[in-house]
Amino acid sequence: MKAQAVLKEKNLSIAQVSDARKEALAGDDAWMLLAKAKEIHVARGKKQRIFDPQADDKDEILAQTLGRSGTLRAPTLRIGDRLLVGFNEALYALL
Repeated sequence: MKAQAVLKEKNLSIAQVSDARKEALAGDDAWMLLAKAKEIHVARGKKQRIFDPQADDKDEILAQTLGRSGTLRAPTLRIGDRLLVGFNEALYALL
C-alpha cells in the first residue's frame, strides 16, 4: 500500500491499525471521530480539501469522508488533532 510506504519513508510508526472491513465506522460513529479533530484533510484523487468540524457543514464533511458504502474512507490517519482521510502523495507530504 502506498500510504504505508510513505510512512516508512518518513520514519513514522503506526500506533494503531484497524481493519475497516471488521471495524467499519459509519454515520454517527464516524462523526464522533471526525468531530474531535481540529482539522480534517480529505484526499479524493488529486484533489484535497480541509475542513474544520466545528465551523463547516457536518453533511458536507460526511459526504467527503464517507465512501459509497456509507463507512469512513480508508486510509484514515489521526496525527495529533488532525485527521487525514484518503490518500494522495501531496496530502501525505504534510506528515
